[in-house]
Amino acid sequence: MNRSQEIRPDIDDGIDRKVLGQLRARFLKVNEGRLQRAMQALSTRQQLVLKLLPLLFHVNHPLLPGYVSGLTPAGVSGFEPDDALLAEAQRLTRSFAYKARRGPAVLPIHGLYLMGSLGTVAQAEQSDMDLWLCHAPELGAEALAELARKCELLEAWAATQGAETHFFLVDPARFSSGEREAKLTSDDCGTTQHYLLLDEFYRSAIWLAGRTPLWWLVPVYEEARYQEYCHTLLSKRFIRADEVLDLGHLAHIPPEEFIGAGMWQLYKGIESPYKSVLKLLLTEVYASEHPQVECLSLRFKQAVYANRLDLDELDPYVLVYRRLEEYLTSRGEAERLALVRRCLYLKVNKKLSRAPRAAPRSWQRLLLQRLTEDWQWSQRQLAMLDSRSQWKVRQVSAERRMLVNELTYSYRFLSQFARREHAGSSLNRRDLGVLGRRLYAAFERKAGKVEFINPGIAPDLGEDTLTLVHCPSPEAPRQNQWALFHGSLGAQEWADFAPLKRARELIELLAWCHRNGVIDSGTRLSLHPGSSDLSEFELANLLTSLQQALPLPLPPVSEEALLRPSTPREVLLLVNVGLDPLKQHSQMNLHMTSERIDALGYSGMRENLILTLDQVSLNSWNELTVQRYAGPHALLDCLRGLLNSLPADADKPRLQVRCFCRNRAAAIAERVEGLLRDIFEHLASTPRNRYLLQIQQHYHVLELVPGQTRHTALPDLPALLAHLGTAQADYSPLHLDRNALEGEDLALILPQGRPACIQVFYRLHEQDGTAELTVLDEHNALWRQTLPYHDEQSLLTPLQRFLHACLYRHNALLPLDSPLPEAPPEILYYQVLPAPPLRPQQLERRPAPSAPLSHPFYDVQAIVEPTTGQRNSVTLYCNHREFSELEYRGGLYSAVARHILAQRRTGERYPCYITDLDLSAVLGDDQARTIHYLRYKAELEAALNSALERA
Repeated sequence: MNRSQEIRPDIDDGIDRKVLGQLRARFLKVNEGRLQRAMQALSTRQQLVLKLLPLLFHVNHPLLPGYVSGLTPAGVSGFEPDDALLAEAQRLTRSFAYKARRGPAVLPIHGLYLMGSLGTVAQAEQSDMDLWLCHAPELGAEALAELARKCELLEAWAATQGAETHFFLVDPARFSSGEREAKLTSDDCGTTQHYLLLDEFYRSAIWLAGRTPLWWLVPVYEEARYQEYCHTLLSKRFIRADEVLDLGHLAHIPPEEFIGAGMWQLYKGIESPYKSVLKLLLTEVYASEHPQVECLSLRFKQAVYANRLDLDELDPYVLVYRRLEEYLTSRGEAERLALVRRCLYLKVNKKLSRAPRAAPRSWQRLLLQRLTEDWQWSQRQLAMLDSRSQWKVRQVSAERRMLVNELTYSYRFLSQFARREHAGSSLNRRDLGVLGRRLYAAFERKAGKVEFINPGIAPDLGEDTLTLVHCPSPEAPRQNQWALFHGSLGAQEWADFAPLKRARELIELLAWCHRNGVIDSGTRLSLHPGSSDLSEFELANLLTSLQQALPLPLPPVSEEALLRPSTPREVLLLVNVGLDPLKQHSQMNLHMTSERIDALGYSGMRENLILTLDQVSLNSWNELTVQRYAGPHALLDCLRGLLNSLPADADKPRLQVRCFCRNRAAAIAERVEGLLRDIFEHLASTPRNRYLLQIQQHYHVLELVPGQTRHTALPDLPALLAHLGTAQADYSPLHLDRNALEGEDLALILPQGRPACIQVFYRLHEQDGTAELTVLDEHNALWRQTLPYHDEQSLLTPLQRFLHACLYRHNALLPLDSPLPEAPPEILYYQVLPAPPLRPQQLERRPAPSAPLSHPFYDVQAIVEPTTGQRNSVTLYCNHREFSELEYRGGLYSAVARHILAQRRTGERYPCYITDLDLSAVLGDDQARTIHYLRYKAELEAALNSALERA
């Protein structure tokens, strides 16, 4: 088309009304072509809907669709139905008779416009109709409510005709000033995209009736002074105000809009990337040109002014493609351009590798064919894209890489743009952070995370037949791996094929298959278990457990969840996957019988039957992770990892435990599930809990602090006693697993711990003349000592006096002016009674020793002080006589022993007890606990009594 046909109006030289008429006629010519194209792809009933809509808004007739009341605003500016349209209306209701309006009138409906993909190369049978209904700004709330109700009724009527319609009420005055309260398309993200939505409207909307856009009549080179230009057109009456609709201009787009639009498309792209890539890239193009952005709508307008009215080149999707092609070619990004072409081809969805079902070929197909020829696509490329519905793992994995790269690049671009333009409001910064977490959760790789490879790329990855093989790893032949192959392969065949997926552990591979839908209810699996103990029964149950614990599709992740750190939501523990814990017995076809059936201490050998745990976790961000625990501490490591993944204020996850190994599977699963239930119950009860578990002959203490759980392994009972004797900063209850310390009196003593209470337990061993004293202090630390036994009075009274002396020292330092003075710890006494026949041993509460405190006794006081060396200095007072290391050096205890023996009438060498102890210089008054005093007491008494024996 030669340039002499370009129209370039100059308002300063005056404008010919005829020229304005020519411009309007050109836009209407393009509009008519698009409307005809839209109609071609619609059914007869859908066409009828589109034809009748202007009339249905122009009149109020009780028998026509959409009637609400006689008060509903009606009348479309400048609209007069022709005879053919009236005939269509009379087919709906014979009683309808149209009465033309007389005289000039200001009609409430200013315009009706069709948005969306109708009339474009991407129009499909399922395309919906988004319609803007522009109304007079002065309509009141009641009138707007009537009009909205009419739109709802028309949407319902259109649905009966097979047309999905959505009406959006638009106040042109409010819209042009940037104000709106609702979405204006079914694909609109809200008020943050005013100018970009207007850009899309101007280049893609189809005018159906009413006023035409005033923007049509403003040349591109006058866009910057749009308001002045329009004022001149209207004030000098080049055009009439009731003929045009003013929705505003596109001279400047705020940078915040690019961020908002990009975030919206990225959000959608996580689920359906093909639909978002084109708009994401267009946003990138616009943002890269900011502030001098040449919108596509301005290119469209310039083409009409230049009389370049080729409908194919003015197609909204072709306009977008041409702009992206120009941008990416200039940057040399051929791979991204190839992705854009694939996205456009898949969006149009006309399979060029196959002959059309009906002749003649549609204009969309012809246009797409010309484009692919320009791209020099081969028949093979076309066939590959046309078979997208049959794509499986390999094709989807390759395509995912490109799509994820594009989405990730777009996120980085948006973030940098926001920083560069200082366009990130606090809301945008938060939204960008949430969006970053969405992308991270959906696409980021990390250890243990199951990769989701099909974000809207192919409809179904399910395979008909697969082969699962346990085989040596090619990189490390001494290590085994699991591999998944397409088809049903024999033992001699699979080695010649490349697997679809490899994994070190079976559950990692099965979780990947489940998450991506590779194995579904129709998949037939061939199993080659290799050196594992996996059976087809166990494999089938493992898959069923994954499907039941993690039903697909996963629920969407809320923004509230993304504002907080991720926490486990569903946890599936699979015990002994592919392992038989009693394999040696199975191979010999033996069945063990034992009264000791605990899975953590089975049979007389106390075997641990829990060899491995595979933890499958779905967190609050929909990340699926798999962790495997093996080795002697597998269960404890799993428990610690799970507890540490829970923040202090998080809800506990839904836990399921499954086991399908050959021997004792149900008992193993029940044991682990019961243990977890017990631990979680205690975890929530108080801030600092401890849990004692016995596995085989070993003991394990878990300190249950959310997010900071620690595990201490102890090889035997003496090591456990030493650990439990550690001083606690605060009261820390100790809970026992149901099978821990079986047959030990500690199983009775340890659960008795109480805050602000000192508890003394004693057990008599009459056969060897000794007694065992056990004390739980006010913070639940344990102290134990074996002493010679004569009677209860001589056993308990020295300890009672010592504890009272310690409490006296402690209470003397407490403030007296406190409104709630701290009560001194209570001292309670219990005797551990021997087990009667066929019954467990028991605890019996006993009174405190009855000897009055005023009864004369030999007072031995000790004061311990730090010195400059590694050891402490000890001073002893025997009935107030001082014995100091300064005087006796290394002979302190011998001197005290001689003095004590000299005081005894008979010279007997029975034990001597410390009756009072001061540790204030060593520990500080506020740090000393009863357990400290008891430990020092025992050490001093051992040294003193040893000297008594030698003296």
